[in-house]
Amino acid sequence: MHQFRYQKLFQVALFIFLIGGCTSVEPPLEPVKPLPNAYQLAWQQLEYYAFIHFNMNTFTNKEWGYGDEKPSQFNPTELDTRQWARVAKEAGMKGIIITAKHHDGFCLWPSEFTEHSVKNSPWREGKGDLIRELAEACKEYDLKLGIYLSPWDRNHPDYGTPEYITYFRNQLRELLSEYGEIFEVWFDGANGGDGYYGGANEERRVDKKSYYDWPTTVKLVRSLQPQAVIFSDAGPDIRWVGNEKGYANETTWSPIYRDSVYGGMPDFQKFASGQEQGTHWIPTETDVSIRPGWYYHPEQDDQVKSLSKLVDIYYNSVGLNSSLLLNLPVDTRGLVHENEVANLNALAAFLKKTFTKNYVKEQRLKTSSTAMNFSESALIDNDLETYWVSKFSDKKPTITLYLEAPKSVNTFMIQEYLPMGQRIKSFTLEVLEKGVWKQAYKGTTIGNKRLVRFPTQVVEGIRFTVTDTKAQVVLSNMGLFRAPELN
Repeated sequence: MHQFRYQKLFQVALFIFLIGGCTSVEPPLEPVKPLPNAYQLAWQQLEYYAFIHFNMNTFTNKEWGYGDEKPSQFNPTELDTRQWARVAKEAGMKGIIITAKHHDGFCLWPSEFTEHSVKNSPWREGKGDLIRELAEACKEYDLKLGIYLSPWDRNHPDYGTPEYITYFRNQLRELLSEYGEIFEVWFDGANGGDGYYGGANEERRVDKKSYYDWPTTVKLVRSLQPQAVIFSDAGPDIRWVGNEKGYANETTWSPIYRDSVYGGMPDFQKFASGQEQGTHWIPTETDVSIRPGWYYHPEQDDQVKSLSKLVDIYYNSVGLNSSLLLNLPVDTRGLVHENEVANLNALAAFLKKTFTKNYVKEQRLKTSSTAMNFSESALIDNDLETYWVSKFSDKKPTITLYLEAPKSVNTFMIQEYLPMGQRIKSFTLEVLEKGVWKQAYKGTTIGNKRLVRFPTQVVEGIRFTVTDTKAQVVLSNMGLFRAPELN
């Protein structure tokens, strides 16, 4: 009887042990959908590249041409796309997107489908092809080439009819077939209104949701440039940040309900920050001009954004889970103006000085938990392919860095591992100063990269705490830096 009782007790104890053991086993790490695809990931790593607005408007001193301009008006005297590429490269940019055709319909390449192009201009005696020259310059300077093609055309007589869509796609096919690899195709949300339209001089409105039959156009782009990302207000690959000031939202989710937005919608701003439970991965691109206007205007030569403004824009775009598309209005000579070059070089020097020295390197890290088969070292190896994971049960994981010696710092960087999705909803950053922890910042989303600025101070350590998250925290990199003081 006693033996039977002990046997039963042993079985109960074993059952409890096994159940307890099972509950302590970590569930496998699962991605949080939606997820970026390969070409979206490659695009996110670019972070900073140039927009160049240079076209007929440069010579008419307008922002939007009416469409009645003459090809003879396009005549840059010193056009040098190699200078554009050199300036962009020295500025730390990774590519250039060119306005191949703006709303006025003038084409910077000798399109087979219109006479309203460089082939009828005095530039290069009508034998020039600006897109080809820029493609060759980008290749020389190891920059990626992107194409802006306006869906609206105030010059073409067929705009507003089905025939125009055929014309638009024919031109898109030319641009995506004849100039090598394209990294981004940019479609403007401005569509329909008054225009020349082959001499009609009238207003033409279109249904922005249906007129362009975007799914068919997207298939065309995919067939010709499968690695290119497509930009419009609503994607399908990347979306507008919602303003042209250079500032992303404090809360910026890459997921969005794609069917809830469309190009040119009047109240797009309310969707600009994305949606936590969005169904599609469509991150933001922050577009802004280095001058008040997008095109060159001589009266704005003294209104180029200052270094401090450009730094602020960088931190509030690249540093807020977005990419920075900084516009350079090439002047009537066909050159990036000296004032732009000076301030771009100053920004490049600032960024190099800030991010060359990462104070987390070879320092002591302590985490509140680390999932099995992962290591804290992934946080400080500067490798986007490696990542650290908190334990499933750790709902508010912390990462604490203790410095071997106090350092004067003012910038913190953290990155999520995007192939597992965007997860973090909020966080805090504390600094250890004279043995006391003090809160330096309280933020929300992270995504591709979050840059946090705080007053320059000598610290003994930092502590990053996730206060709310959709799932286990997965981080690829972190950094601590000292940015130069700005006047």
